[in-house]
Amino acid sequence: MDSKKMAKVFKALSNENRLELYLKIAESHEASFEAGGGLCVADIVSCLNIGAPTVSHHIKELVNAELITTEKKGKFLICKVNEEVVTEICELLALG
Repeated sequence: MDSKKMAKVFKALSNENRLELYLKIAESHEASFEAGGGLCVADIVSCLNIGAPTVSHHIKELVNAELITTEKKGKFLICKVNEEVVTEICELLALG
């Protein structure tokens, strides 16, 4: 377990708007798990009270922390939870 990586993850989630954004992506991930879906950035902007440029910044931070991945589908950007990192976080928190 890489402590630098985990510090980056927790730092990314320490911002209230970023945490809310991540939780929306995770909710969508759980709801559409069988379909392999994700959450479109346009949907994120419409459901949170945050402007598009700010959402883009937060998505970039979540990608840099490896919490999510993004994928272009046509003109849409789809965000998905990185399950490997979620597993690492769960293992870290289970130690205590």
